[in-house]
Amino acid sequence: MNKVRIGFIGTGGIAGWHARQLLELTEAEIKAVADTSSGNREKFLEKFSLNGVLQFSDYQEMLEQADIDAVVICSPHTLHFEQAQAVLRKGLHVLIEKPMTCSSEEAEQLIRTAEQSGKIMQVSYQRHFQPEFLYIRNMIASGEIGKVTSITAALYQQWRQGTPGSWRANPALSGGGFLMDSGSHIIDVLLWTTGLTPIEVKPQLHMHGADVEIDTFTSIRFTEGAVAGLNLVGYAPCWHETFVFCGEKGGIFYDNGKITLRRLGQEAIVPELPQQTTNQDKSFIDAILGRHEVLVPGEFALKVVKLSEMIYQAAGYDPLADAASKEEQSA
Repeated sequence: MNKVRIGFIGTGGIAGWHARQLLELTEAEIKAVADTSSGNREKFLEKFSLNGVLQFSDYQEMLEQADIDAVVICSPHTLHFEQAQAVLRKGLHVLIEKPMTCSSEEAEQLIRTAEQSGKIMQVSYQRHFQPEFLYIRNMIASGEIGKVTSITAALYQQWRQGTPGSWRANPALSGGGFLMDSGSHIIDVLLWTTGLTPIEVKPQLHMHGADVEIDTFTSIRFTEGAVAGLNLVGYAPCWHETFVFCGEKGGIFYDNGKITLRRLGQEAIVPELPQQTTNQDKSFIDAILGRHEVLVPGEFALKVVKLSEMIYQAAGYDPLADAASKEEQSA
């Protein structure tokens, strides 16, 4: 295979990021798009000058009719499972936007389908390719801060102000609120950089009058002995992201892209980080071409789904059940 032919399911929002990164690659070509909104399709094709690309309102028709090798899924969260299943069963590779699915049961089934198909399935957690998070992961793995004792992970975003009326605020499509959306990236970093295994969670959720949770404050205990505080604030005035990883020999402090390594009684170390060399789309294409293994496999993404599920269950919150109940009441 000299060039991987790509189809898109969903052309709004994040699809533009994937298109831009794919268009930088000589080994990839966007051949088809599927979106129920003709307006979204037209804007997407015009923005990236994608002349001659096939358009479909039904993704199943794209899978049947388009001559493609792989699909990038950029649809609402609750649709990921069904769509990824269809893509894999069609014998195509798939890159799924986060979260992989909205339940661990679906995630496990999707992993089995990918194994049976023999095709590449990758989940689009872009922080796995960013130098600052690779540095954090390598420092922890190499023992530079000793055994991890605690982590604080926090994200603040003006999410509540920007989502009313959108699919993200509709639990039937989003599968949850801020935790399931932007918060999924923070859970990803928490688990991927440390390799820790959550065993117990104690959450507090705040809805702020929305149909999905907006703010989530969760204490987490891990089997390895560490504890963590996960604070996801969707009702904030701006984006702000912080992590603190404390270990028996030191700590790593991350604040909006800036990293400091600290050890007791010593001067702070600000590392020089290398340039980023790949991203979720390039790594997906490289995995298809056999250049390396899948860097964000379904088996890892399942861990993110499981922790998200643990938090909702511990809070007594079921977004999909709540959505179904409200739909029955309005019928």
